Amino acid sequence: MLNSTTFFPADIKTGCAGCSESVKLPFSFSYAYQPIVNIASRSVYAHEALVRGPNGESAYSVLEQVTDANRYRFDQACRIKAIKTAAALQMPSMLSINFLPNAIYQPELCIRSTLEAARTHDFPINRLIFEAVEGERVEDGLRLTEILREYQRIGFLTAIDDFGAGFAGLNLLANFQPDIVKLDMDLVRRIDQSPARQSIARAVIRMLDEMKIVMIAEGVETQEEAKCLEQMGVRLMQGYLFSRPLFEACGNADEIMWPHT
Repeated sequence: MLNSTTFFPADIKTGCAGCSESVKLPFSFSYAYQPIVNIASRSVYAHEALVRGPNGESAYSVLEQVTDANRYRFDQACRIKAIKTAAALQMPSMLSINFLPNAIYQPELCIRSTLEAARTHDFPINRLIFEAVEGERVEDGLRLTEILREYQRIGFLTAIDDFGAGFAGLNLLANFQPDIVKLDMDLVRRIDQSPARQSIARAVIRMLDEMKIVMIAEGVETQEEAKCLEQMGVRLMQGYLFSRPLFEACGNADEIMWPHT
């Protein structure tokens, strides 16, 4: 059992104005969880929490209802719901949660509800990963760096999603080194057939190795893609080849569709 100081760093005492001023959500939602696997050890490394409608409807059916007025409340509710559901499922792996950088007011204060959810549901904070979508247009790149640094200080793992797809991936890495980088699925798609994609992937792998950053290849859909990535040294992968997102459920290693060796 973790003690209270593990969940609540001493300098996090109160919430920011956005906690009380944002509007109540006019809709409900739930989560599906997709495994991130270690292909070398044939184990489940983490599950990514993917928002769904309350009955398993698409993510779009939820996200289309997010507005500037309720964005902050939605971001906070997502964290709490993802942790609560994962704890109820007794998820043994890491839990990866996407967050909206533009919804954060003061990271050192706005994280309080996340810590409270972790304490309430007895989910260790050192098994939480927060993913920032690199492809999302972020209003202030330095602000995103500040948020990620604060998350690392508190004890969360940090990840940059969709690396290679967005606004300034290399500039972001120059200013901040996350724990994890997820290679964008467009670079993974048909990588076994594309010398150019292979060259880019090798360069990214080498760069991340030098910075001691873990890489996850996402969007892996074929045996050939998985084999090509494995031969390049990639161990952590995510995609339909292994498992589709499971609505309000988490997969275990015995249920993963492991590629043929």
